[in-house]
Amino acid sequence: MYPFLRMFKEMARARQMPPLGLFDTHVSHHLCWPWDLDPWVELNNGRTLTLYDLGRLPLGARTGIHYILKSKGWGMTVAGSSVRYRKRVTMFSRLTTYSRCLGWDDRFLYMEQSMWMGEDCASQALIRSAIVGKQGIVPPTELAKVAGVSTVSPDLPDWVKAWIAAEATRPWPPERLA
Repeated sequence: MYPFLRMFKEMARARQMPPLGLFDTHVSHHLCWPWDLDPWVELNNGRTLTLYDLGRLPLGARTGIHYILKSKGWGMTVAGSSVRYRKRVTMFSRLTTYSRCLGWDDRFLYMEQSMWMGEDCASQALIRSAIVGKQGIVPPTELAKVAGVSTVSPDLPDWVKAWIAAEATRPWPPERLA
């Protein structure tokens, strides 16, 4: 089940924090609870993505993006992700998550997130999000216009560009395996 109470808590905290610019970093703090664990008694990989949600949602609130989405009747969905796991997260580990928007291309926003235990990075995620409206995907430049920022994205890092290029070669729909 989705951790709605944790989400409400993070959103309430975000409302008490100062606003952020579109490319500023939101910092959130989490604890790995027993119900976040998998059979190997470490943070479940799916729950890791959920904890990243708990960083992105307050980021959207603090940058004003959520208010723009609501006013326009738009939504935002994850359209792709890549996670690099590097350190085992166990029960009651204290985590600090950093979340920021990197920029966009003609269809998607790209966000970088990382999860730390003290000085050690446990994981890093690249999230591709689509803004969606009644007519389908809304170009990110429309969001930029409403947000009052340049419609020209900052240059995406080379590793993000390489991921985008690799994703473009991936067949869709995939071949059935059965």
